[in-house]
Amino acid sequence: MRAAVLHEIGQDKLEVLDDVEAAGFGPGKVKIRVRATGLCHSDLSAMAGVLPQPGPFVPGHEGAGEILEVGEGVSGLKPGDRVVVCWLPACGSCPACKRGQTQLCLAGFLNAGTPNFKRPSGDVFGFAGTGTFAEEVVVDTGCAVPIPDDVPFDVAALIGCGVTTGLGAALNTADVEAGASVAVIGCGGVGISAIQGARLKGAAEIVAVDPVAARREAALRFGATKAVSPEELADAKQSVTGGEGFDYVFEVVGRSATARTAYENTRRGGTLVVVGAGAMDDFLQLSMFELFFDEKRILPSMYGGGDVLRSYERAIALWRAGRIDLEGLITHRVPLADINEALDQMRTGAALRTCIEI
Repeated sequence: MRAAVLHEIGQDKLEVLDDVEAAGFGPGKVKIRVRATGLCHSDLSAMAGVLPQPGPFVPGHEGAGEILEVGEGVSGLKPGDRVVVCWLPACGSCPACKRGQTQLCLAGFLNAGTPNFKRPSGDVFGFAGTGTFAEEVVVDTGCAVPIPDDVPFDVAALIGCGVTTGLGAALNTADVEAGASVAVIGCGGVGISAIQGARLKGAAEIVAVDPVAARREAALRFGATKAVSPEELADAKQSVTGGEGFDYVFEVVGRSATARTAYENTRRGGTLVVVGAGAMDDFLQLSMFELFFDEKRILPSMYGGGDVLRSYERAIALWRAGRIDLEGLITHRVPLADINEALDQMRTGAALRTCIEI
């Protein structure tokens, strides 16, 4: 079968090969025929070595498709079922799951250390234990979540990561208060989803911050009341909040520099929500005095900060009701053979989300 492979961490191009085989099928596993997958910035971060991932590997973790085979002991799934790929399944028995914080379950991360694919030259890993830039993938049964027949594969793929992460940051982690002022720094697919979440919660002012003009224009279509470049943020802070700072600021870039900017633009007593996935050696510096004196809440948001399965169901319900726009997030479509074109679209900011059709 075909899959897009990164041979070495640090390379910026993928090679689409036809000698890759989905590996590991057996008890408790399912084999999925991937039909659509989104390109998330985390894929680029893993390719660059910002996020830890053994190589060689097949990127992709935001996918949807249909079940081809089910292993022994698998219940509730059968060949032909339509599913979304969940890269962070909950085991249900660890301390985090028992506390109701299923998004902090580590079972999914353990999957990342087991190869999902093989080639004649050796094992190949799948990013985040999945690897959806492939025609087929074998995953644990918990990674395959059934979706209704009326949800298109491309929409379902986005729910598998970016939409759930962004919406959840606003709805679960921040629990944005109606009438609040909000700033969202970084307006790709996840940032736009956070904007839609803030709008759903009744935020009065939503300022989108992004260096790319096309993304700023898109943010206004999705619910932002104002869109500015990073250089214009100070003026927006003054005009919208009288210089006090925003009630909520979402950092959706994953860099200490933008997190520091987000902190400085959060009002005293306000909330900074860290959504972007950054590097382990990129440290955010804050003084002990400002932490105490400003009493700003800093809330990291992992995969939307809530139960993933309920978040999927909520996103589908909101989409069906016309309360959120998911199709509009897909600004580009490319076949798997042109995956490097999708990477360029992400790097330049030309795309909110590129759908890779497989």
